[in-house]
Amino acid sequence: RTARIASRFDSIELEHRHREFVSATGMYAGQRVSVVSTGIGTDNVEIVVAEILAITERPTFIRIGSCGALQPGIELGDLVISTGSVRLETTTNWFVHEGYPAVADYEAVLALVEAAEGLGYRHHLGITATAPGFYGAQARPIPQLPIRYPDLAEDMARQRVLNFEMEASALLVLASLGRCRAGVVCAVYANRT
Repeated sequence: RTARIASRFDSIELEHRHREFVSATGMYAGQRVSVVSTGIGTDNVEIVVAEILAITERPTFIRIGSCGALQPGIELGDLVISTGSVRLETTTNWFVHEGYPAVADYEAVLALVEAAEGLGYRHHLGITATAPGFYGAQARPIPQLPIRYPDLAEDMARQRVLNFEMEASALLVLASLGRCRAGVVCAVYANRT
């Protein structure tokens, strides 16, 4: 996604790749911006956020990701804009109490909603669940391996959670601690219902 996003910049001053971290910095509509891939999972998000906070002053973070929907009526290609995330992962437990909420910044949420509406994209606003893995942690059956919570997807859906993804809660918690704005938008690649 990094190259695709950077292709929209007015100019690019720097591009770099190291392991799964691909970045580009340039100008877009008169603003200096960077796009950085985090790879998969909250542990990688922790690395990226910590390093960005070390070299910038109060950035705004926007996660552009993919997800699996948990509610009927959310179609493939729709966008889910997260207002917050259920912290199913444990990376953030090293920073905050287990009850600490992962909440998106209201200005970032409003900007994402405004952008989706302005561009005519179907979108849904609500709570996300950030899982620490792709299979067992999202209650996907694995014939060779037993999973601990086979009804997790149904439980999350019953609680009106819109989608599963794997990075949002870490970004939202760490940005909040760093006194930064953060928002999350994910394209729906699958619907678990």
